[in-house]
Amino acid sequence: QVQLVESGGGLVHPGGSLRLSCAASGFTFSNYAMSWYRQAPGKERELVAAAVTSAAGSGKYADSVKGRFTISRDSANNTVYLQMNSLKPEDTAVYYCNARGISRPGVFWGQGTQVTVSS
Repeated sequence: QVQLVESGGGLVHPGGSLRLSCAASGFTFSNYAMSWYRQAPGKERELVAAAVTSAAGSGKYADSVKGRFTISRDSANNTVYLQMNSLKPEDTAVYYCNARGISRPGVFWGQGTQVTVSS
């Protein structure tokens, strides 16, 4: 059974940091590109960051988070992280973990974790 379980969300002041985690199980982690999406109230879900491999520096980012967020993969623990620094109120959203098969079918979503940036 495929599972993506996010954790690490919460309330943080502007300028603060959070690290989101997504623990994956039920599929071969290395065969899937891992991404983080977010959805703010009244807005469409948007891609925040993506990592196809575990190579350092291989992540791709939305322009709005470049230089502030870092995605990383831990293949030993089948976990993907999103380190979020210099958080802004506009980063407030539900953050979702996503797995997409590389040259194979399969798209999976986590249940989401709320991130609120407010003073």
